[in-house]
Amino acid sequence: MTETRASSVAILLCTWNGAAFLPAQLASIAAQTWGNWRLLASDDGSTDGTLAQLEAFRAEHGAEKVQLLRGPGKGYAANFMSVLRAAAGQAEYFAFCDQDDVWDADKLQRAIEVLQRWPEKKPALYCGRSRLIDMEGRACGLSMYFGRPPSFRNALVQSLAGANTMVVNAAAMRLLAATPDDQPVVSHDWWAYLLVTGAGGHVYYDQQPSISYRQHGSNVIGAALGWRQRWRRFGQMLGGSYRRWNDINLPALTAMESWLSAESAASLRAYRQLRESGLFGRLVGFYRMHLYRQTRAGDLGFWCAVLLGRL
Repeated sequence: MTETRASSVAILLCTWNGAAFLPAQLASIAAQTWGNWRLLASDDGSTDGTLAQLEAFRAEHGAEKVQLLRGPGKGYAANFMSVLRAAAGQAEYFAFCDQDDVWDADKLQRAIEVLQRWPEKKPALYCGRSRLIDMEGRACGLSMYFGRPPSFRNALVQSLAGANTMVVNAAAMRLLAATPDDQPVVSHDWWAYLLVTGAGGHVYYDQQPSISYRQHGSNVIGAALGWRQRWRRFGQMLGGSYRRWNDINLPALTAMESWLSAESAASLRAYRQLRESGLFGRLVGFYRMHLYRQTRAGDLGFWCAVLLGRL
């Protein structure tokens, strides 16, 4: 299938000591069927061969095709926020990219063809499941299946998909780039989901994977493989992680409240107030808000957090 029009896509790659797996990712980018791409790679202070690999890739494809940036040195989320601000306005679509994955050849094409269904002025986000691989590239399953519809009521309590699956249009990128420079976020994927749904934009969750997501000890955030891992995350949430995430996400959303729809802004204000309410007020208030996570186990974790005041 050929491109329906010559839409440009900026690939936003963040790296840090990724030399062991980066060549496979770069090769999969070069093999994309959607040829009108440009790579912006932001390195966060690598001390291995990562920079040399990026420079070789730039030499092979040209400086007009590959741009190298220096990250802020404040972790993966800050690095992605930095590169997306640098990329804003440079393309019609923007794809987030991790250093150790492998993309299917039609990854960009599938995403852009979905995003082209919606008006350009409306924020839109494509994301989806991942095919999980081990360090040697062997398949080891799929990321968790999420079947409930994407929405701000879900985004307030859960991130939907990994950023490595995400492609957004220019309207969504303008929204993300408007985030104040001094405002931290929990993760750029969750933040994208919150802002796009909060602004009344479109989100498409693809059940068919288009990337191979490598699982290894250096992952900042890995997939929830098996009940042991999911139980560990459940314990982290009730142990205070959920409240810490809210302490970051809610002030960030408040700073962006003028960009939210009236309905989303009202939900945000209600959520902030209910966090500090007594038990009865929390139970009634959150029930009326109809918030939900993507699985029954996730819903159970949310309501345990409500009961225990860990929001």
